[in-house]
Amino acid sequence: MGAGARRGCWRRAPHGSRRGGMGRRGGGGGGQRRQLAPRLRLPLLLLPLLLLPPPADGLFVTDYFTRTPRKLSPFRSFASIELFHFHIPEDTVIAVWNLITFKEQGGTFGDQCPDRSITVYFRSGAPSVINPLHTHFPRDTAVPGSFALTLTWTLPNRTTGVFNVTSPLPGDWFLAAHLPKDEGKISVKGLYEECQYLFQPQLIVQRLVNIAVLYPGHVTEQSMAPHNRSCLYKVFVPSYTSRVLVEVLRCRGAEGCPLWLRVRAKAPPLHNSTALDCREHAPCQLALDLPFWQHWYYVLVEKHPGVPGPVSFQVTVQLTDCSRPSLARPPFLPSSASMNMPHSFGSAGGLALGDSPPPASPNSTKHPVPIPTASPTGERCWPVRPTLRNELDTFSVHFYIFFGPNVSVPPDRPAVFVINLLPVLDSGGVLNLELRLNVSSLRGENVTVFGCLNHEVPLTSGDNASVTCETESLAGFLLSVNATAILSRLRIPYPQTGSWYLSLRSLCATEHGFEPCTNVTAEVYLRAYLSPCINDCGIYGQCKLLRTNNYLYAACECKAGWNGWGCTDNAEAFSYGFQLLSTLLLCLSNVMFVPPVAIAVRSHYLLEAAVYIFTMFFSTFYHACDQPGIVVFCIMEYDVLQFCDFLGSLMSVWVTVIAMARLQPVVKQVLYLLGAMLLSMALQMDRHGLWNLLGPSLFALGIMAIAWTARTIRRRHCYPPTWKRWAFYLCPGALIAAAAVLLYAFVETEENYFYIHSIWHLLIAGSVGFLLPPRAKPSGRLGPLPRRKGCGYQLCVNEQEELGLVDPAVASINSICTS
Repeated sequence: MGAGARRGCWRRAPHGSRRGGMGRRGGGGGGQRRQLAPRLRLPLLLLPLLLLPPPADGLFVTDYFTRTPRKLSPFRSFASIELFHFHIPEDTVIAVWNLITFKEQGGTFGDQCPDRSITVYFRSGAPSVINPLHTHFPRDTAVPGSFALTLTWTLPNRTTGVFNVTSPLPGDWFLAAHLPKDEGKISVKGLYEECQYLFQPQLIVQRLVNIAVLYPGHVTEQSMAPHNRSCLYKVFVPSYTSRVLVEVLRCRGAEGCPLWLRVRAKAPPLHNSTALDCREHAPCQLALDLPFWQHWYYVLVEKHPGVPGPVSFQVTVQLTDCSRPSLARPPFLPSSASMNMPHSFGSAGGLALGDSPPPASPNSTKHPVPIPTASPTGERCWPVRPTLRNELDTFSVHFYIFFGPNVSVPPDRPAVFVINLLPVLDSGGVLNLELRLNVSSLRGENVTVFGCLNHEVPLTSGDNASVTCETESLAGFLLSVNATAILSRLRIPYPQTGSWYLSLRSLCATEHGFEPCTNVTAEVYLRAYLSPCINDCGIYGQCKLLRTNNYLYAACECKAGWNGWGCTDNAEAFSYGFQLLSTLLLCLSNVMFVPPVAIAVRSHYLLEAAVYIFTMFFSTFYHACDQPGIVVFCIMEYDVLQFCDFLGSLMSVWVTVIAMARLQPVVKQVLYLLGAMLLSMALQMDRHGLWNLLGPSLFALGIMAIAWTARTIRRRHCYPPTWKRWAFYLCPGALIAAAAVLLYAFVETEENYFYIHSIWHLLIAGSVGFLLPPRAKPSGRLGPLPRRKGCGYQLCVNEQEELGLVDPAVASINSICTS
């Protein structure tokens, strides 16, 4: 390999000379609804990649991922968002998300749909903990940060946004998207074509391959050609490493050592990563204390702009083993303890477990360097006690401590524990930590036990009186218990997976601050567990287990006006009196069915009266069970009550209209039975569909219209024949029923549901009382009269007028028939 194309070094080159391949296409790309102009989108998406300094020998590989479009919903809680899961490979230098949003209405583009802003959140390692409504989080809850982006519409029916991340962290990335909160209108399914807002994220990553690997304690020689700008390396940091020292040696260039040294964990360095200017520091050494364990560290050696000629240098890395503070890590270990390196190094020249170092090449050599035998006194680390994982259910995991749960914290050293969260599986719940102090163990001393919870590395400060859990590169969570506050809790929703380290230290409070205690061993009760939601969302919420593709997560869905991540924000909560009032209105409004039942019984419509009683009973107890607050009473399962309520409502409409048709008894009974069976089938298929209500009503009205038309033609006058029946019964009943339908379909919202739906009950029951026909008259053709002895005559009586228009006591005799 020549100096101009050395492995790990970059150069400026024309964009046309870029080499590299388009990688796999995966991640749920199949089954998409629509491919929106891919030939136009892809060049725009690749523009940020063209701005990168390309490598000299085609070391870039481009991977493409896409997801199926999903319908977005207005935000009410985290359960209403759409979550997308991506995986970014190691050694990625740039990730570009193409965010496509388009409208649909009735299967076509929704050009007439209003523009609604779309908010997208990005987070690495776990889903974002979002709070767009600015509600209060529960006490002792830590809220991790995330990126947020709002999309605006550039075209009538679609828009596209781009989100770039340079040198992203490898592993799982999560995108959450939602629409802004709406007024909560309750719409009838199928009444009109609803505007749908579909969101489809796409991801293009560009990663480097064959990055040179640095081996601790060995020197790598490098010569940077004039057209090269930088060289990239990586080194693996195993567990129990307290210090990483990167050093540039024997640097020779046109202007001394015109190099920048940058180091970053997990991903290639950025412009704001830890850096050192080698022109101003001799020797050029960059030290990192408390590095992340079991991760790659990337070392970027970058040449100053405008420096002519080649630059030669040597780079070496030394790792300090904190379990043996007097020793640094040796250059090579036996295969049984080869620094816990993974088998895949991401480099063609990587060192496998138990292998020897690769032979030196003519342009890049490696050889051991002396290892210092001294280390700072503060770099000692303490034994880490593991925890036992006990899985009870999904997101229900308890972490038990051996010989616990009571833990002794000695005065001279911290007690360190590790909690391992499995990748993907554990990031969708809540990590809970609880410390409780045993006051009797303090012996009257003013002792405070501090706990530091850090991700991927324990915080072991050399200052014994330190009470902080943060450093320049680490940010942790602090807990403390003492004699006055013996209990401390910490909740982390959607925690990042991996190893979490808890360091417990006991300090005594004095006039000058906290100092190490003497001869006092504090005892604390430690409890760590993973739960689906915070406190199971309380009494005003429901913890829901959600799934996006193969990823599971849990979220609270609040009710009765309560909000927040754990349904603890009562700023808009319904009071108990309001809940009781809404329950009573919805239940007692069904008493309006008593007058229709009395009218039906008086008119000898016994089947109709039974249906009205059924509807009144189940509607009352369904609404008593359907309340969002604590004023709830269920006599049976919710699903059964809902089915019976819907069936009773539809059957009430059906039997009322069929009764108005005045059919023969046999025909009417067949229609009643047939309607009950068909309505039960329709409700089992879809209880909220428009045609479940509209279809049976129109069919019954058609039967009634045919029956009335036949009578009108046969009698040659309008049926019903009197204007009083139309003016005082039919027209008012029809208007009341129409008003009820309009309220139900267009006015009802979640906020006014309790009184608008109560008015619906009153109107529907009242319309039945007006529309139900009067008592049916006796059959029009009388049977033969009993024959008198000695008289051979029989009276033939024509059928009587219906609807009570003729006095039933009067019978006109048309003819005298001979027997």
